[in-house]
Amino acid sequence: MTVKPLLPIDDVVLTPVAFRDPPLMTAVGVHEPWALRTVVEVRAGGLTGLGETYGDLPHLTALRTVAAALPGLDVFDTNGLAARVTAASGGDRPDRHGLTGASSVDKTRARLVAAFETALLDLQGRALGRPVSDLLGGRVRDRVPFSAYLFYKWAGHPGAEPDEWGAALDPDGIVAQARELIARHGFDSIKLKGGIMPPDEEIAAVKALRAAFPDLPLRLDPNTAWTPTTAIRVAEATAGILEYLEDPTPGIDGMAEVAAVAGMPLATNMCVVGFADLAEAFAKRAVGVVLADHHYWGGLRACADLAAICRTWDVGVSMHSNSHLGISLAAMTHLASAVPNLTYDADTHYPWLTTDVVAEPPSFLDGAVPVPTGPGLGVVLDPDRLARMHEDYLRCGIRERDDSGYMRSVVPSYDPALPRW
Repeated sequence: MTVKPLLPIDDVVLTPVAFRDPPLMTAVGVHEPWALRTVVEVRAGGLTGLGETYGDLPHLTALRTVAAALPGLDVFDTNGLAARVTAASGGDRPDRHGLTGASSVDKTRARLVAAFETALLDLQGRALGRPVSDLLGGRVRDRVPFSAYLFYKWAGHPGAEPDEWGAALDPDGIVAQARELIARHGFDSIKLKGGIMPPDEEIAAVKALRAAFPDLPLRLDPNTAWTPTTAIRVAEATAGILEYLEDPTPGIDGMAEVAAVAGMPLATNMCVVGFADLAEAFAKRAVGVVLADHHYWGGLRACADLAAICRTWDVGVSMHSNSHLGISLAAMTHLASAVPNLTYDADTHYPWLTTDVVAEPPSFLDGAVPVPTGPGLGVVLDPDRLARMHEDYLRCGIRERDDSGYMRSVVPSYDPALPRW
């Protein structure tokens, strides 16, 4: 039986944008001067729902294919969205964005669903006059805590003036960066992006953070830069200091080897990146924390399902972040507010942002973002900011994120192969 759509989609608008990004180091290189995102606007019945997703050209091309297939779809039919994504995307080659584990066609489709599902949920909320958190089961918390996300970084991009943060290339620089982030935003926990310096230097940074912030939970994420042997050595050196160690080594088997002797839980957003990974990882006790990310797990509702599975297996839940804007932060906040077993503060790159596409960007209060109570996501697009950031996209010359290529442009001998130590 065909059911008449309650609120059919009239139009979909995709706008790629670029924004300034500091030279934040990763295990495979360094952030380029511009980060890319795509703003999604789904229009139906005089309302507009917002979404945000990756801005790399292969993903943007696939988004455009799917967008053309969406007019007429009921905004309440998210199962129909998934079906149209599958039909439209076909066998497109998998795409990858940052350090988020192996690519696959299924993962690519999940990213496409997520891009539009957020906008549909925003539309549903606006049509009903209810926040997205209500559509995900209702809030269990009114504020969502986030962690201070620390990075090794240069003082500025090569050839440019130093940025407001300055260099962080040793323990003193890392501690100074943490003090500034906490002073600005009141964070109650700290995460260090590792896999950059030799392991002993990162152990020293963790110990310096513990000395400077004796009461704050700490975590370290080397993004699979270490062999199991090295990971075990670091875990032993940081036992009693870290609340969890994230992706210290590649693969479920490698993680299981480390987890068997580590004195803290192992977290992941790299070896468990889809539902097909869960059974093996949990059976082998490879991970104690899974980092949800609605951008590549298939959307907000898929992440709520992920959290429920983790609760069944007594596995902790946190949230992964990539360079993102306020639409994404609002979506993360609604999701986190409706997940009962969010056991660790969420990650976010948002404090590194200097501009946004929304009129009133989300803000941190004592390290947390209050859950918006207005209809939908609770954020409004600023058309002038969107236009300026689209112009930046057109001018910046970057079309795909390439941390490794950018690092090699500065250090020609750089080798991004992992594990490194």
